[in-house]
Amino acid sequence: MKSKVYIVMLFSSIIMASCGLSKENRDSRKSLDGTWQLTHIDYQNNQGYFKSVLFNDVSSKCFEGSEWFFRSNNSTGYYNIQKPGECAPGQRNIRWSIQDDASGNPSKFQFKFIDEKKNDIGGGYGYVFNINSLSAQQMVISTNANVEGEMVTVVYTYNKISSL
Repeated sequence: MKSKVYIVMLFSSIIMASCGLSKENRDSRKSLDGTWQLTHIDYQNNQGYFKSVLFNDVSSKCFEGSEWFFRSNNSTGYYNIQKPGECAPGQRNIRWSIQDDASGNPSKFQFKFIDEKKNDIGGGYGYVFNINSLSAQQMVISTNANVEGEMVTVVYTYNKISSL
């Protein structure tokens, strides 16, 4: 009987370990811990001036200089719009994650909006970005958007302000 219990415990341990995050993913998540500033938003693969509303919230000019906080142990955080007036300053709570590609390397960053009690408020809808680069001090992510039938790549550059 004891041997059956040990076998069940062994298989349970293996299954739980296989469902865990890769070492690279855990390292990437930990490197995000802390406060970041969105320092630059760039539009690539198309020419012209772009006036955009990001994340169905406020214009891109309001996001430059915004503060972003990430906590890896519970995958929550926020961004804080700091510019006054039409920028609707204030904090927006998020739940975030990093997804691995087929090789096990972190390749996607995603987030969705949550309330103060950490409940989803977007009906499961969120935002997905390619991770262009991620270090302990800088993160560059991008996503494609369709503008009048043309693809535009929106690139976000973040610099770390402080760690946890």
